[in-house]
Amino acid sequence: MNQRSTIDLEHGWDFMQRGITKLKNILEGLPEPQFSSEDYMMLYTTIYNMCTQKPPHDYSQQLYDKYREAFEEYITTTVLPSLREKHDEFMLRELVKRWSNHKVMVRWLSRFFHYLDRYFIARRSLPGLNEVGLTCFRDLVYQELNGKVRDAVISLIDQEREGEQIDRAILKNVLDIFVEIGMGSMDYYENDFEAAMLKDTAAYYSRKASNWILEDSCPDYMLQAEECLKREKDRVSHYLHSSSETKLLEKVQHELLSVYATQLLEKEHSGCHALLRDDKVEDLSRMYRLFSKIPRGLDPVANIFKQHVTAEGTALVKQAEDAASNKKADKRDVVGLQEQVFVWKVIELHDKYLA
Repeated sequence: MNQRSTIDLEHGWDFMQRGITKLKNILEGLPEPQFSSEDYMMLYTTIYNMCTQKPPHDYSQQLYDKYREAFEEYITTTVLPSLREKHDEFMLRELVKRWSNHKVMVRWLSRFFHYLDRYFIARRSLPGLNEVGLTCFRDLVYQELNGKVRDAVISLIDQEREGEQIDRAILKNVLDIFVEIGMGSMDYYENDFEAAMLKDTAAYYSRKASNWILEDSCPDYMLQAEECLKREKDRVSHYLHSSSETKLLEKVQHELLSVYATQLLEKEHSGCHALLRDDKVEDLSRMYRLFSKIPRGLDPVANIFKQHVTAEGTALVKQAEDAASNKKADKRDVVGLQEQVFVWKVIELHDKYLA
């Protein structure tokens, strides 16, 4: 049986470099035929052979290092320059494309170098090929650009809040990067994007509320608040991560409802007293829906309701007393009728608000 000839590091790596260059060309959209199964097998076998040669020709450690360097070189010479020259939405589109390409590159190179994963990496408890590939993007691309990316995303969200049409798909894809880059942890999404987004949300609705509370009636203000909460939920379902929903809605509720609860409920001609007086059932239902979602939000509503019912009941008593004192003592039948009317009215008041 013929003994396999030893492959030296330089010669073997030259061959691998050609395969890596072909992959880069495909990713860059240059005219390059796809990998055939023969190409794949040759590249895989070269790595296998270079890792299974007798020392000092076992190049496992050197190949593990070169695997990482291949990503670093591509990112530094091609990926970062293409991102640095773009801004705002154009930068976001480029980032989504580059991240997608990077994942394809990791998938292919980790197949070529698969033998390292199975033996060398497992024995030494080193980070796996997939993790090394994704970490390169995180350390070189994400760490440099996440601030600019975050600001561009928040700017688009605020544009949408102002009624402009935006590309929601691009935001979804960009925010997926914040999630995926954590490789199972939400820390990057939460610290590098969500915290700033929530702060911006609070500032945005604080500005809106300070105008609306002066301009709008209580029912109109509540309609606006309800619509805003609906739209923010919609944002979560289309592009924010689902874990943001509770935090986002709490910010909006705080700025629109908690901060202005007293002013809103006590508006002179349209607040809670007026709505109860005029039997505005739909507006009162909306008030209940909105204020029941905030901590102790129904306490002031309950107090006003109590005052209103007490005032109505007291008015009935006063009415009955006045009527009774106006009648002469000998007209007992009229007084008896008045007492019946008073009882009916009190029962009516009770039934109206009990329902």
